[in-house]
Amino acid sequence: MKIKLDEKHLKWGLTAFLVILCSILVFFAIYRFDVVSNSFHICGKILAPFIYGLIMAYLLCPMYNFTVRNTYALFGRGGKKLSKALVISKIMGTVVSMVFLLVVIAGVLWMIIPGVIDSATKIVDILPTGMENVQVWLDQRFENIPTAQNMVDGWLENITSNTINFVTETLLPEYDNIALSISEGVISMLGMLMNLFIGMVICVYFLNSKDVFAAQVKKIVIGHFKESTAQEILDGAKFTNKSFGGFINGKLIDSLIIGCICFVVMTIFDWEYSLLISCIIGITNIIPFFGPFIGAIPSAMLLLIVDPMQCLYFIIFVFILQQFDGNILGPKILGDSTGLASFWVLFAVLVGGGLFGFAGMIISIPIFAVIYYYMSRGINNRLEKRGYSTDLSDYIVDSYRVKKEKKKKDDNKEKADGSNC
Repeated sequence: MKIKLDEKHLKWGLTAFLVILCSILVFFAIYRFDVVSNSFHICGKILAPFIYGLIMAYLLCPMYNFTVRNTYALFGRGGKKLSKALVISKIMGTVVSMVFLLVVIAGVLWMIIPGVIDSATKIVDILPTGMENVQVWLDQRFENIPTAQNMVDGWLENITSNTINFVTETLLPEYDNIALSISEGVISMLGMLMNLFIGMVICVYFLNSKDVFAAQVKKIVIGHFKESTAQEILDGAKFTNKSFGGFINGKLIDSLIIGCICFVVMTIFDWEYSLLISCIIGITNIIPFFGPFIGAIPSAMLLLIVDPMQCLYFIIFVFILQQFDGNILGPKILGDSTGLASFWVLFAVLVGGGLFGFAGMIISIPIFAVIYYYMSRGINNRLEKRGYSTDLSDYIVDSYRVKKEKKKKDDNKEKADGSNC
């Protein structure tokens, strides 16, 4: 007896094989998570230049498109198009984008490196006297409260003794290991700079070939899926690009403005480390929700060594600045680019930071927004097919109003029964 394998049987067989294969891979990934993690780490090192190039190209894409579009329109003002107008426009877009990238990198390094060196030198010079000034300031504030003064003095003595013990018992004996770690860090930094340079070259290829890559992906999707499914995939890709681009570009602009405001205010009040602290505040502000606190704590500690009152004023200023950013500036720039409630923003940041560190805290929100969008869309489609409402307000149960309305109905019923009697 011959068994005829038609297309339906082949699809079921392929589906079963893929399910079994995925189950085995998931089991292996959980059972040997260290091997999988190490494999991803090695792949990340190998693909680092491509990752850097893709990230830079994605961030520079709006500027590249703007330059190409306007340059190409400029060539067509006379009614005639040059034969190589598009090529020249792409060259102009590439040059403008790369110059902008180099200016940004040079500006950030110019602000951070001299500021860090200068700040480190000042800290070493003023650290002994700074600690004494802090202790004198605390003694003056707590001179009428002997118990609190003794407690603060004990804390300062413990901090000082622990610092000395750490230096003499940990740092000095481990000098060779520390020197080896520093040399490894320098080599790693040189490797990162090399990857960054190669990434800039790859960025140029990505910018000039993105239309070809997009067309190839679209061709693959349309060729492998039916029309309705392919259209849903392409619409989802557009939404994903809009969520990522809108959030990340908006957050970068928002953080740049916050850093500039911080620098201007600190310069006006003549506070110490204005350039360094403004860079810290601006960079950490990219991290949603926790960024302001991450940047404000070390900055406040720097000012505390110099002048406790400057530290106090700075904390008040940062609080006001973050209220302005969270309630006025941020919503104006970002708008509703993610559509997530505050609870889910906090959840996404914590999970992303726990899994992938600093980068995870930044990209977790747009990723979670995309997941949230698809889940909501799927649930709404199921509700519509079953004839139910998709409006969230129709599913809210207010127990307080429900009880009040129920009591009111019972009272009205009792009155009606009494009048009937």
